[in-house]
Amino acid sequence: MSLFERGAFEKTLTALPAVEIVHQWGDASVGKVGEPGTGKIFAILSSWSTEAPAISFKCSDMSFEMLPTLDGVRPAPYLARAKWVQVQRDGALNEDDIRAYIVQAHGLVAAKLTRAARAKLGL
Repeated sequence: MSLFERGAFEKTLTALPAVEIVHQWGDASVGKVGEPGTGKIFAILSSWSTEAPAISFKCSDMSFEMLPTLDGVRPAPYLARAKWVQVQRDGALNEDDIRAYIVQAHGLVAAKLTRAARAKLGL
């Protein structure tokens, strides 16, 4: 099953600690890390401004500069100012690379939670 299919995307995200999946914004699959109901977004599978589903995720400053130079990767609509990129299915990144960036996105966002929240969630 492709990471660009809802089931595989959500399975990948829920394998990470303290993750909740929410369906919002036109039925996008939104991965949040933190307390249920108040988590912070780190990855999204949606069809915003694309014909086929695309994956968006938070990334480091360096990745945000480098990734949009690759085929099939661009600054994420609505989220680029917060250093997010959007990846298309048949772009330069393979699914293992995308999974690794999703894990990194989870870590980046989890690190911004309070120390107490991270301790409570085992992060």
